[in-house]
Amino acid sequence: MTTRIARRGAHVALTGIVAGALLLTGCAAPAASSGDSAAESKTPAAEPSLEFTGPNGETPGPLADVVLTADEEKQIADGDLTAAFIWHTSGDFVAAVEQGARQEFERLGVEVVASTQAGFDAATQANNVQTVMALNPDIVVAIAVDPTSAATSFQPIKDAGAKLVIMTTPPAGWKAGTDFVSIVTEDLAKAGRANAEILGDALDGTGEIGYLSYNANFWFTNQRDESFKAWTAYSYPDITIVEEQGFAQETDTQTIAAAMIAKNPNLKGIYVSWATAAQGVLAAIKASGRTDIQVVTNDLDTTVAAAMLNGTNVAGMVGNGSIDIGVGLARAGAYGVLGKTAPALVASDPTKVSADNLDAGWLADYGVEPPASVTGK
Repeated sequence: MTTRIARRGAHVALTGIVAGALLLTGCAAPAASSGDSAAESKTPAAEPSLEFTGPNGETPGPLADVVLTADEEKQIADGDLTAAFIWHTSGDFVAAVEQGARQEFERLGVEVVASTQAGFDAATQANNVQTVMALNPDIVVAIAVDPTSAATSFQPIKDAGAKLVIMTTPPAGWKAGTDFVSIVTEDLAKAGRANAEILGDALDGTGEIGYLSYNANFWFTNQRDESFKAWTAYSYPDITIVEEQGFAQETDTQTIAAAMIAKNPNLKGIYVSWATAAQGVLAAIKASGRTDIQVVTNDLDTTVAAAMLNGTNVAGMVGNGSIDIGVGLARAGAYGVLGKTAPALVASDPTKVSADNLDAGWLADYGVEPPASVTGK
């Protein structure tokens, strides 16, 4: 096992922890006409698969497979090891993931010396890599803002011999077991199905809906979004997606949703790829005066949760198992230090969260009760 002297005084408090939604999705499809979509809905859809693959075709295993023996935990505790986080953005979700990882690192005796976030900017993340690697961490937990540029910007991590663990998105061309230890994420197929069930049940299985996704090619959100569409078509044949749009920035969603609502007066629901992007959609719905449009999205977010409790426009959210993902990332990092082979990809089970189970769902996903800003308590 590699042992390095921890630089105890060199802690870094760079910009925020993290939380933004695990991220991104494929290019926006052209808007469907109501007539065409209605005709297509008459054809029974095949039952979708609950299988998904990683960016290099990895087959996921359960998160519970990543475990350490008592002897392995002692080796880690005796190693005087350090760890650092290099995130893509900040927000409730990644903050919870980091919390889970920090708790597990603390339990294992690993000191966290840095946490950075890049605001979805690849150049900022490249600078963060340089800053973090100056501290010589033994373990790095990271998610690439842009897989292509990360193949270069993450190279200092590999050159230093640090054990890299990936949340969701690795650099392009990098392989588990060779370039990094493992990918830890959520079960994308199950998450898509959960979104479909939340919105489908809220609409009593019928009506016109819109689909709003991140306009980029990103394996994680691509599959989750496609799973939502597939399960909606299969389980709710009387629900029709009448318009699909993509957004380049989260700040674009209010304008896009406003146009979608104006164009489709019978719209009853909107799927949004992740929660912080859904905030703009909720603002557009509020501005339109519509109280009958239901939104479903991924990640637990305080703004969206408050709207769910206090209004009529949020059907629910899908949690990622955030704390568990963090624990898995920390343990996978320990695998790397020990030279123990980790599964190439492991996934947590998502959780459906509605107004009825918000307290329990928030606790299960984030490890704490929802804040007073959500509940008013």
